[in-house]
Amino acid sequence: MPEKLEEAAQACIAAGSEAKTYVCNVAKEDDVEKTFAAIMKDLGQLNGLVNNAGILRDGLMVKVKEGQVEKRMELSQWQAVIDVNLTGVFLCGREAATHMIKHENKGVIINVASISRAGNMGQSNYSAAKAGVSALVPVWAKELARYGIRCMGIAPGFIETEMTASMKPEALEKMAAGIPLKRMGKPEEIASTAAFIFENDYLSGRMIEVDGALRL
Repeated sequence: MPEKLEEAAQACIAAGSEAKTYVCNVAKEDDVEKTFAAIMKDLGQLNGLVNNAGILRDGLMVKVKEGQVEKRMELSQWQAVIDVNLTGVFLCGREAATHMIKHENKGVIINVASISRAGNMGQSNYSAAKAGVSALVPVWAKELARYGIRCMGIAPGFIETEMTASMKPEALEKMAAGIPLKRMGKPEEIASTAAFIFENDYLSGRMIEVDGALRL
């Protein structure tokens, strides 16, 4: 994954910006603290955070075949997703807010959730984590407003990513057919939503669903 980060950094540099990359396990408190300390040392201030790290460990809570329990979601499947998708958001959000307040830097924290926050079959762990991520948005918006820090959330629908690209074409076609706009979203459409949030100083405490009207 470091090579992907470097690609992103080079794209930013080519566009005329400065960029640095950092590798961090967001589920580990010490890792997060060291990473944000390095960011502050290198850049001097912090004005934005997009909590976008996430993993999948999908499966039915209880899988039954011919009347018999065949498989259950393992605690390790549950915990791995909660650790990265929810605890990681908390740790990074807490660290970002700490440095913003300490150095009097106004800023924005964006939590990337999912429309699965409303509940999606086969995703007990993922849905619970994304619901938690969404709930943190109004909490942080209210707690941090006095310091000039805003918090917003983005809940994407089905987006064209490396993960979805690995799916069978027929599965992708069926997925797209169920979306009112009849297509999957593009990563740049999520990025433009984040940019809109950063640019509008009166947006705080709300979720924006970017899903082609899938969840009505």
